[in-house]
Amino acid sequence: MEEATLEVGSRTFRVNLTQMENAVVAFLFEDRRRLGTVAIAMPGRGEVAVGRSSVLVGGKYLMASRALAEKLAAKSGRMALLSLFTQLDEGEALRTYNKLLDKIQLTKQEPDGKPSRLSPSIGQDV
Repeated sequence: MEEATLEVGSRTFRVNLTQMENAVVAFLFEDRRRLGTVAIAMPGRGEVAVGRSSVLVGGKYLMASRALAEKLAAKSGRMALLSLFTQLDEGEALRTYNKLLDKIQLTKQEPDGKPSRLSPSIGQDV
């Protein structure tokens, strides 16, 4: 399990992420790990690269959890299951946890099934 943290003032924001052969599972939370709004997203290409997601459980942070799951699916090339638990307002949560996802190194699944390592800062093959 990979982990990244971001300190903002006295608050600590975290992401715990597990990469599998066909999926990525991420928990985004403050301080202690807790289950929050759960979204799933499928990677896409071209016109269908965005919007292939759904919230499975939860009634708060619907847009942020979907957007973050879609980002994770796009970066990894695999389906992404994401849980978001936070006390931030939705816009700030999206910005904060987006920065955290940028800190995680992912192995991108290429269409031919071969993995390639991505740089977290530039998002290109290294």
